[in-house]
Amino acid sequence: MAERAAIVTGASSGIGLAIARVLGEEKYGITMAARRPEKLDGAAAGLAGEGFDVQAVAGNVAEEAEIQKVVASHRERYGRLDALVNNAGIGIGATVGEIQTKRLDMQLDINLRATMLFYRECLPMLLAAAAEHHNALVVNTSSIAGKRGEGWLSVYAAAKHGVVGWTESMNKELAPQGIKSTALCPAFVDTPMTDFIKEHVPAQEMIRPEDVAESVRYLLRVSPACVVPEIMFIRPGDAI
Repeated sequence: MAERAAIVTGASSGIGLAIARVLGEEKYGITMAARRPEKLDGAAAGLAGEGFDVQAVAGNVAEEAEIQKVVASHRERYGRLDALVNNAGIGIGATVGEIQTKRLDMQLDINLRATMLFYRECLPMLLAAAAEHHNALVVNTSSIAGKRGEGWLSVYAAAKHGVVGWTESMNKELAPQGIKSTALCPAFVDTPMTDFIKEHVPAQEMIRPEDVAESVRYLLRVSPACVVPEIMFIRPGDAI
């Protein structure tokens, strides 16, 4: 049984998979969650083949019952939670006059509502870890779009702004109890989610998933006296 354990959502590829690898290297037992079971199982099998302690739990985090399933499966397997990584996300572009309600709701549910519900469902385990070592960690993947508005990606930007605001609120509420929260705000990262822009921004010029994941290693290692509210990742020459 791992001495410390984590949940990572959106863990089947990209940033989530890179963070899961870092957590494995740091000797955490990991519940990897994502919507597509076939892709998730392959990612988990790859990490397990490298000797990491992982389990895969498929679930659509837009659904409250699926979030509860992920948390219950983690509790049954590991019995504790020291780090929660709310990384699952989706972006669907549209001008304001073309926004479809179904796609609007999907982005708000996955990018923002799920983060809130995971906090609620995981709170007892996080509080127990905080009581033990005063350094429980929640990492919320926002975006550079959570720091500045974006046309066409307006719904996505609004949801990611919400993630930053929620993270600030959780630090005020929970950091005194030993649960620290950090919002990660990257610009374009070379993942399947940015395929839509790679005709204009080549993949080799994008931030690497590992660049973002390494920040989580740092967050795991800072002292209980240090809270890092957010980290921005931009490409050379980009305006903040």
